[in-house]
Amino acid sequence: MILVVGATGELGGLITRSLLDQGKPVRILVRGGSSHDALVKAGAEVVRGDLKDANSLRAACAGADAVITTANSVGRGGDDTVESVDRHGNRNLVETADAAGVRRFLFISALGADTQNPMPFLRAKGETEKRIRDSSMDWTILEPNVFMDIWVPAVVGGPALSGHPVTLVGEGRRRHSFVARHDVAAYAVAALDRPEAQGQTLLIGGPQPVSWRDVVAAFEHELGHEVPVRSIAPGNLVPGLPEMMVDLLAALDTYDSPIDMSDSAGTYGVTPTPLADFVQGFVAANRKPGG
Repeated sequence: MILVVGATGELGGLITRSLLDQGKPVRILVRGGSSHDALVKAGAEVVRGDLKDANSLRAACAGADAVITTANSVGRGGDDTVESVDRHGNRNLVETADAAGVRRFLFISALGADTQNPMPFLRAKGETEKRIRDSSMDWTILEPNVFMDIWVPAVVGGPALSGHPVTLVGEGRRRHSFVARHDVAAYAVAALDRPEAQGQTLLIGGPQPVSWRDVVAAFEHELGHEVPVRSIAPGNLVPGLPEMMVDLLAALDTYDSPIDMSDSAGTYGVTPTPLADFVQGFVAANRKPGG
């Protein structure tokens, strides 16, 4: 039995459906109010629980051979914070899984996760990674780079399609290996059963590093017209973006993060999605007629 935590989210849902398509037994941890009917119809077993409630995780982990977790506090709000979910919630899950005799643990972390990172989200991810490495379970950690599906629409796609200027924190010329969500899901599913993935931290990115200026240029190519861009200094707000995303945008403008995927792409059988393909699909799905 494979327990998936975060299955009602976009990434967790992709992983869950892929595992079910392969005929594997899957149990999903579901909080009250979460939508999970489609996964149940596809064959998933449901157990009620919450990362913030350690007692509720015992039933979820009982009899599970493996745990995959994508859960995080991003976009939740309320009492679902970095502290309650990413730090304490993940600690509850790792400790409960280890005590329950779970053999295999796969954690979707984030590039830059480190116990000393000044950003609370990445620091909490780093702390969880350390707990996993210190556990008795076989583990694999995936550290994806910037998600195309989240960041490209929010920072560039939305404004570009609505006729508003794109706001960049800094100059937007640092280069990062943007990665598609379905590629990360494919790596996670592939890594679960591969012996060579055990005890490894896998950096996951796209086929080539690109800058925010490159993203803007890709939209200009698809739209057939110039997209206005304005740059602001760190510490200022970006219209429509939560503060945590703005802080991460500022951080992204201070370093480059290319990831060479040539070896791991072949090993795990995943062909990374190019930025141009993602932008083309996004524009086709969201462009208004005559726009």
